[in-house]
Amino acid sequence: MKKSLFILFLFFVCFACLHRSSDKRGLEAESSTYNNPLLPSGTDPYAIFYNGKYYYMQGTGTDKLAIWETTDITDIKHAKCKDIWTSDNKAYSFNIWGAELHRINNKWYIYFAADDGKLDNHQLYVLENESPDPMKGTFKMKGAIKTNNEWNWGIQATTIVHKGVQYLLWSGWPKRRITTETQCLYIASMSNPWTLKSSRILISKPEYEWERQWVNPDGTRTAYPIYVNESPQFFHSRDNRKILIYYSASGCWTPYNCIGMLTANDNSDLLNPASWTKNPSPVFQQSQENGVYGPGSPCFVTSPDGNEYYILYHARNIPNSDGGPETRSPRIQKIGWDTNGMPVLGKPFSEKTSLSKPSGTF
Repeated sequence: MKKSLFILFLFFVCFACLHRSSDKRGLEAESSTYNNPLLPSGTDPYAIFYNGKYYYMQGTGTDKLAIWETTDITDIKHAKCKDIWTSDNKAYSFNIWGAELHRINNKWYIYFAADDGKLDNHQLYVLENESPDPMKGTFKMKGAIKTNNEWNWGIQATTIVHKGVQYLLWSGWPKRRITTETQCLYIASMSNPWTLKSSRILISKPEYEWERQWVNPDGTRTAYPIYVNESPQFFHSRDNRKILIYYSASGCWTPYNCIGMLTANDNSDLLNPASWTKNPSPVFQQSQENGVYGPGSPCFVTSPDGNEYYILYHARNIPNSDGGPETRSPRIQKIGWDTNGMPVLGKPFSEKTSLSKPSGTF
């Protein structure tokens, strides 16, 4: 009798262990995937991977800038978030857009655009932090970047250090808007992280129809035509022999907001407009069948183990919009490569599609 009870006890112990093991495998399987969007809302998402952690930024709709810190870029909603800077000057307290965090010369720099409450006065600003950890130390204002003598509008700056030279890339106006607004892409070399060395060089303007859409399918529109090239971002071919610039085209309030691409050889003069070739078609655009509209504001990050690359972007799930930031949300998905080693972005995945997390996340 005692022997029978002991065998029965072992059976229940083994069953319980197997059940817990099965539950654990189920939880692991569930946590190895994610679904877009990463957050309910958010515009101009940006992330950098540094020392095993992702540092994420997006529009906050306030006079503050915040950084999210995480080891899992697909789980921003559970990331540590910290307000790291608050504006102390009316000149740059409103409409804070396109903040990006960069590590340059062993210091942290944040580039962002802001104004005094009037959109026509948008300018670029730079913050600096000497701490090795961007979540610590103090971000101090280095000042505005004067992108042209007329102080024309400038937004959504990004930067790259290439062959020992730092470059700034941003979206700006050729001249002040009167009845029509045209946003173009400019590049310049820098003497330090907050000062331009060269004059601004125009490398892209809205010329194709897919870059000049400003009217929604239901007929709603802005008060005047706005043709858009904005949110530029550097990337590269798989062999690093080509430098790529991805950018947003057409109005962000429309479903036609999409992503275009410029290409230059790695050894070319980046300040020469002739070095850059524009792809005649968008490389990433809305997917009506997947219910994703207006994808834009691209950013590229590596997986934790460095074996994969992902595109981070914002999009919406409705075709018509007034452009409000609450209608857009951050999303991320893996990219591929074609036979020539050029990135293949694919198309935006449905919010119902479960995607595998970046390799090395666990």
